[in-house]
Amino acid sequence: MPTVFADISLSLQQNSSLLIGLTLLLGLLLGSFLNVLIYRLPKMMERDWQADCLAMQGQTAQAATPYNLMRPRSSCPHCQQTISAGDNIPLLSYLLLKGRCRHCAKTISPRYPLVELLSAALMALVSWQFGYSSLTFFAWLLCLGLITLTFIDFDTQLLPDSLTLPLLWLGLLFNLNLGFSDLNSAVIGAAAGYLLLWSIYWLFKLCTGKEGMGYGDFKLLATLGAWYGWQMLPAILLLSSLLGAAVGIALILSGRRGCDSAMPFGPFLAIAGLVALFFGPQITRLYLG
Repeated sequence: MPTVFADISLSLQQNSSLLIGLTLLLGLLLGSFLNVLIYRLPKMMERDWQADCLAMQGQTAQAATPYNLMRPRSSCPHCQQTISAGDNIPLLSYLLLKGRCRHCAKTISPRYPLVELLSAALMALVSWQFGYSSLTFFAWLLCLGLITLTFIDFDTQLLPDSLTLPLLWLGLLFNLNLGFSDLNSAVIGAAAGYLLLWSIYWLFKLCTGKEGMGYGDFKLLATLGAWYGWQMLPAILLLSSLLGAAVGIALILSGRRGCDSAMPFGPFLAIAGLVALFFGPQITRLYLG
């Protein structure tokens, strides 16, 4: 058995096309899991909050049907029919069913294949750029984490600590040895990332009396600082701000959003973080020489 694994490992090292092909398949499968995580994690958090509120009032929550990432099985959001394994194959089932539920024929959100394709594409790009190495494995985890946080923030304007904080600690551990940055820069990046947005938040609140962003944004920038080091923070913050401003102006001009409407900032930080993953050295050379 060790010989078989050694042969597979050698084949993946020598054949980049094989590595990228297998990564695409793995990305589709993991993207399907991300869809579950994106949909269910906020609901699980809401249940926990409700139970905590009842406990503070001295009440006991009624026994509820188990609801987690494994149970109940996936079902159609329209007719509530359980989705069979054959209809739950990443991307393929969506294409075969022409984007509709087999039971009620109502449209299935294109969000599901989009997340699967995005996961597969980003993981394949990572494999192409970093090859068969430990860097690739950790970069996969970072990509999947940022995808999940992006869509959860779009839906709920929440960046769950249960995702952000483990990703932050993983970034620091990753940079213990041969990561994207040295450990000193990573630790400074985590602290500076949090304090930078925290300072902007309080400055904006003192000037306007309003909250311009949430604490989850502070933690997400700290996470990116932990992965890339403090040197990437100016570029990440600048790019995310420009993206957020461009999208916000476009939505206001199109009438889809008012001037005072809240808009999540986490997705733009995540996009900037992904840009830094693939073009970080080139970006830092532009302004650090």
